[in-house]
Amino acid sequence: MRTQVVIVGAGPAGLLLSHLLGREGIDSVLVERQTAEYVQSRIRAGILEAGTVELLRQAGLGARLDVEGMEHRGIHLQWPGHRHHVDFAGLIGRSVTVYGQTEVTKDLMAAREKAGRPAYYSAADVTLHDVTDRPYVTFVDADGAPQRVDADVVVGCDGFHGPSRASIPAPQVWERTYPFAWLGVLADVAPSTDELIYAWHPDGFAMHSMRSPRVSRFYLQVAPDEDIARWSDDRIWTALSERLGVPGWTLRTGPITEKSVLPMRSFVSTPMRHGNLYLAGDAAHIVPPTGAKGLNLAVADVALLARALQASFRGDDELVDAYSDTALRRVWRCTHFSWWMTSMLHRHGDDFDAQLQLSQLRRTVSSTAAMTELADNYAGLPL
Repeated sequence: MRTQVVIVGAGPAGLLLSHLLGREGIDSVLVERQTAEYVQSRIRAGILEAGTVELLRQAGLGARLDVEGMEHRGIHLQWPGHRHHVDFAGLIGRSVTVYGQTEVTKDLMAAREKAGRPAYYSAADVTLHDVTDRPYVTFVDADGAPQRVDADVVVGCDGFHGPSRASIPAPQVWERTYPFAWLGVLADVAPSTDELIYAWHPDGFAMHSMRSPRVSRFYLQVAPDEDIARWSDDRIWTALSERLGVPGWTLRTGPITEKSVLPMRSFVSTPMRHGNLYLAGDAAHIVPPTGAKGLNLAVADVALLARALQASFRGDDELVDAYSDTALRRVWRCTHFSWWMTSMLHRHGDDFDAQLQLSQLRRTVSSTAAMTELADNYAGLPL
């Protein structure tokens, strides 16, 4: 096969890039090692920045989002006995939208099927070749047949463990592994809050999020090697009630349908371009989920890269030559914000550290400047 762009990885980043390129008449082929069903069902991010929402609308992907997405004007910051609302809309005129990654993926897959663009799922032995000259990708398809796709450009949207990042020789890597993890819980119960609650507690961080008016998402700080079998439903609800509790507020409980332990890390690999290979999303960077940046940062990469490739195919390489440096400026800003939110809200040291965290929380909710800085980063920098 011959195409203009081979995209390795068919998660939201790869699907969105293909969609944006297709709208400009640029052909692409998607290659994904997982099944389509697995990709569609992955429970990941749930908060979309204002810029992400606007991009999806402009790309013709906003119909269901506008009906089912839940706009949130801000978040609640909490520590024992105190809950404070940070009003993004009032501070900076932007909001965020609750709309799960699974729903974004469904919309992108539906758009791809309608456009009739080729995609190979369940691809094995995916290998990148000659990325500094005339790139091509080989793999074994779902039927066991060997395939080769020649292209002008290869884009790696295949995450931390994919082959794309490994095709860049001697990358420079920055990494931090945090001494805690999240126990993530999905429950069939209406949210007990109008907007997300981020709670500092002596027993560890807790968060109340949501996926819909009928489905709630919760997180509890646990050890990285936590045995999930030790967390019965009763223990989870007791811990959530304790860590999220404030006077006059009650946590609704219901059937827990999914639970998992999520490790926490910050990771940046540079450069994000090598010859005719470009990286986007988790292939180049990972942030802890505290700042709701993972999916949004991948969308920002893709938006930038789509514009750059469109210009390059017209003969102007200025944007593609600047892609890595331009993308990394945003990557590091979001990496810092995610680290800051994580460090402020999780117990990770002694009681001296705890007092510093509480001081930072009090400062954040009492200073318009501090709240504005939080709101500006959380709701998202312009794409």
